[in-house]
Amino acid sequence: MRELMARLTAAKAAARRLAILSDEARRDVLLRLAAALRTRTPELLEANAADVSEMPEGDPRRDRLALSEARVEAIAAATESVAALPDLLWEELEARTMPSGISIRRVRVPLGVVGCIYEARPNVTVDVAALCLRTGNVAVLKGGKEAARTNAALGALLADVLRAAGLPEATVTLLPPTHEAAEALMAAEGLVDALIPRGSARLIEAVRRQARVPVIETGAGVCHVYVHEDADLALAARVIDNAKTRRVSVCNALDCVLVHRALQARVPELLAPCRAKGVHFHEAPEDWGHEWLSMNLSVRVVDSLDAALDHIARYGSGHSEAIVTESPEAAERFRREVDAACVYVNTPTSFTDGGEFGLGAEVGISTQKLHARGPMGLAALTTYKWLIESRGALRP
Repeated sequence: MRELMARLTAAKAAARRLAILSDEARRDVLLRLAAALRTRTPELLEANAADVSEMPEGDPRRDRLALSEARVEAIAAATESVAALPDLLWEELEARTMPSGISIRRVRVPLGVVGCIYEARPNVTVDVAALCLRTGNVAVLKGGKEAARTNAALGALLADVLRAAGLPEATVTLLPPTHEAAEALMAAEGLVDALIPRGSARLIEAVRRQARVPVIETGAGVCHVYVHEDADLALAARVIDNAKTRRVSVCNALDCVLVHRALQARVPELLAPCRAKGVHFHEAPEDWGHEWLSMNLSVRVVDSLDAALDHIARYGSGHSEAIVTESPEAAERFRREVDAACVYVNTPTSFTDGGEFGLGAEVGISTQKLHARGPMGLAALTTYKWLIESRGALRP
């Protein structure tokens, strides 16, 4: 524990230097990182193959864990996208001059040290590191034991990139995949400015309950598509299929289809593309509110839009919800009344992603309402401070 706290202390010290690093220097380190990912793809894939070989075939995390040349290239491209985004630091959010003579500005600044506890997703290692570097934050990363070899290879790559850029290795600190490391990170009062858990509902709940540092929750996704009585059925079938089968192991994947009773006879038609791909359907009430992360899908026929809204309010997780309808009035009610980070009309929930939202990458999908909500990109890794000046104004 003493060694872990020493590493966290070094990360805190590195944050002061990173916060004043120029925009050019921050962009440069990200471009170096993207180049290194491409150059060292073979060693990353070798380490990843060893991790994947130890995960059971049926484990839904296996798809999240697995890397390929295409996935490494996608991570590198996302890193370049983050580098290309406008610099947010010192952006002026508001300004005013008061009758007292003081001038006030509110400007965007880094959070400082951002911790992340996550499971079997090695892309998170690079995504969080890149977003933190771009926003002048130090990243402290604690991945799961399932991705231990992959993350170790990524950690060595990151350390080489940071040294080549003249930055302290503590700028991106990769902790060991142990419970002790997670406990140290959660207990690092005064050293960690924000902690973001990313993974299963159980992991997120454990961090929320145990952490003594500020936590930004990235909740599990229990996502719905409601097919209204006037929906274009061909469009609805495509939306359901893409939301469910594009990638079943991710948090924006569809978990439950709600169909208006007027379309009950057309349910087989709506589900045909999913059925052809091997999706299994569940109609029992005990399956509502379940995040499947697999080729399973709940189906419920509801009597009205009101009933669909009630179902989502009870069983949804506040992540992503969609309606398929030709009615502007129904679409507007759905937008206004559904309490979720992302609300879709005639569009699959699979778009809930930092890259798809133009954020370059994401730290996670926040389902809470304080500080950040939805895909967390650069802005979510900043806070602000007030700058006040005058020519000797005195408060009476």
